[in-house]
Amino acid sequence: MPSIASLRRAGRETLSGLPREFWWLWTSTLVNRLGAFVATFMALYLTLDRGYSASYAGLVVSLHGLGGVVSSLVGGVMADRIGRRPTLLLAQSSTALSVALLGFVTDPVAIAGVAFLVGAASNASRPAVQAMMADIVRPEDRVRAFSLNYWAINLGFAVSATGAGFIAEVSYRAGFLIEAGMTLVCAVVVFLKLPESRPGRADKAVAEESVGLGTVLRDSRFMGVVGLSFLVAFIFQQGSIGLPVAMGAAGFSPADYGMAIAVNGVLIVVLQIPVTRFIEHRDPRRLLVVSSVLAGYGFGLTAFAGSVGVFALTVCVWTLAEIVNAPTQTGLVVALSPTHGRGRYQGMYTLSWAVASLVAPMTSGFVIDRFGAEWLWGMCAVVGTAAGAGYAVLMRRLPQTPAEAATETAAETAADDRAVGREQESRVHP
Repeated sequence: MPSIASLRRAGRETLSGLPREFWWLWTSTLVNRLGAFVATFMALYLTLDRGYSASYAGLVVSLHGLGGVVSSLVGGVMADRIGRRPTLLLAQSSTALSVALLGFVTDPVAIAGVAFLVGAASNASRPAVQAMMADIVRPEDRVRAFSLNYWAINLGFAVSATGAGFIAEVSYRAGFLIEAGMTLVCAVVVFLKLPESRPGRADKAVAEESVGLGTVLRDSRFMGVVGLSFLVAFIFQQGSIGLPVAMGAAGFSPADYGMAIAVNGVLIVVLQIPVTRFIEHRDPRRLLVVSSVLAGYGFGLTAFAGSVGVFALTVCVWTLAEIVNAPTQTGLVVALSPTHGRGRYQGMYTLSWAVASLVAPMTSGFVIDRFGAEWLWGMCAVVGTAAGAGYAVLMRRLPQTPAEAATETAAETAADDRAVGREQESRVHP
């Protein structure tokens, strides 16, 4: 057993060396997740409280995802052009207003429309958050920083999921208003405590031209990561889409689902930091292969669940995959992104999750309605296997470690800077 001294030393090594701005961004993330409600309980709200079918719930949650698809790239471009801080303020304020509105609309068409707005507003902040974190944290500390941020997400989720499950038993509207208020608090933290972090260049116009969306799309190595990320995201989406619908159809209450899914957050809070210390300097390629397969089969085991306890055990399995996948994937994306195009690259990566949140609800609703939940869980196992195989093929083209990836990207960025300098010089001396 580790001694108290060794645990303290591990804690200091994990938490020390990160800038103050990171911790304010971390605090904003934690506050936001403490108020999380819509993404977790939308399907239950529509099926149990409003009495709509699983297919309609899947359609509405897909429109929420469609909003995220639209805003992923827009938010990434905004983060590069107008800055990380203004993008965050605009996105968080808009999210608060649209979430509050969602609690009051009753018409089916209006619910669908507002859900689209919520998805667009909430997803627009993600590229800016990830780009700002990459700006303010040293390359060697980024996997640790992303892991701590993910830990904050799940610390908030572990608290909110259980509490929100009981709030939903009394009033879904109260849950929407609580999330709106907490999101406004996040905007206040950003406004008061976070300076702009976007890297500067002498010629911004040339910088924007040098890394555009076309640059991202032509980066075949990066787009391969984005495609495989979509498959993994499709699987993890089932924790908030397929799982609550399947549990509701099997006669379990919102509180039962809240207790089962809270295991996900609790495990991440307990294990994320020690696991990150273990994987921080290991080959991300193997980690992504293993986590993809484990995620697929973790959800596949849900087909055999018949009680809250067994559902919670399956959550434990795919949570282990999530703990490994999240910081590894995000750190790799940052390492493969040029410095002056981080917003656009992060926007494209966020797009993979947004598209998954669009496709997964409609797919899961259709499969559950037509064939039953067991088929959905079998599909997850197949998709996880395919993603693992994809990473096994792609990993020959990926850097072996995050440090190697950072070195490679730094060289590419330096080459880009030299090209920009030559273009500027040619303008002065034609």
